[in-house]
Order: sequence, then structure tokens, then C-alpha cells
Amino acid sequence: MMVRWRIVGYLYMGTYNLLRSIAQTAMAAVIGVTISDRFVRFASVIGISMHPTFTATSSVWRGDVILAERWCLEQYNFSHGDVVLFRCPSNHKELFVKRLIALPGEWLWLPGSLKITKIPEGHYWVEGDNASCSWDSRAFGPIPLGLVQGRVTHIIWPPSKIGQVERKMPEGRMHKVVKPFGLPFIIR
Repeated sequence: MMVRWRIVGYLYMGTYNLLRSIAQTAMAAVIGVTISDRFVRFASVIGISMHPTFTATSSVWRGDVILAERWCLEQYNFSHGDVVLFRCPSNHKELFVKRLIALPGEWLWLPGSLKITKIPEGHYWVEGDNASCSWDSRAFGPIPLGLVQGRVTHIIWPPSKIGQVERKMPEGRMHKVVKPFGLPFIIR
């Protein structure tokens, strides 16, 4: 009789431990999804459009892994030179990483072009650091704010490159345009 109760006790404890383990795993998954959805996002960078800021590679396993904070999305609090993570305008399954060049309402002139462009409200102008190998706003135009997934703040992999991502503006690629009295003037 004593042996029977021990077996029942072991079965009960085994079931209890299994259910506890499942509950802990489910809770960790919910917390992980909440953090990923609300606060930060991780992404692997491939391609050479952001070289030298990020490692140029064609493999997910060899590229830099970045951390993008999502608090900036609450009020779209971005600055010139921020690196942003956004969904591709033509294929929303793809994520792009580019540098923010112009903010809503600003005018800009692209070197080598006669066209002066005004960034519409609710849009940003983005470009890759490696201008000759980047598919960016010069190809698809300003991106809607709704496609932005976060501001890239850190490189978290590989260990040799762990650190903060610098906010900077590329030199000689863009010129601000001022329109006093309705006439465009290019500031170099």
C-alpha cells in the first residue's frame, strides 16, 4: 500500500513539474514577444548598402546583428543622421536599414540632379551609407512613417563590433534647400 502511494506521488510531482515548466516557457514567450513588439527589435544586416557602418555580407549568419529601439515610434522622434529600420515600400516582408537624411517638410537637392524635392508630411528621406550600392529613397522616394520599425542604436554581434551606432550625416550627398519668399536656394 505504501509503494502505491509513492508511485502516485511521483506521478503527481512529475505532472506538476511538467505543467510548471510549460507555464514558465509560455510566460517567457509572452514576455519576449511583448518586449520585441513594444520596446526593441533585433535584425541581421546583410548586403553592402550600409558599408562601412555595418559589415558587408550576403549571409545572415555573418552580418552584423543590430538592436533597434521602438520608443521613438510613439511620437516619431527622429533626427538627421539616425539609422532606421523600416519595411521595404514595395515588399513589406523585407526589412531595410538606412540612414535618415531629410525630415517631413524639408526641401532637398540631390547632387547631379536638377530636381529639388520637398519631403511630404508623414514621410522621411533615407539613404544607405554606400551610395553607389544602395537601393533607397533615390529609387523609391520618401518612405511613409508607418513603415519605420525603429531606430538602430547598437550593434550587438559580432563581439568585435559591439557598440553604439553613430548618428552622422553623409558629406556631399545632400544639400538643404531654403525657400525664402518662395524661391529655392541651395545651401552647400
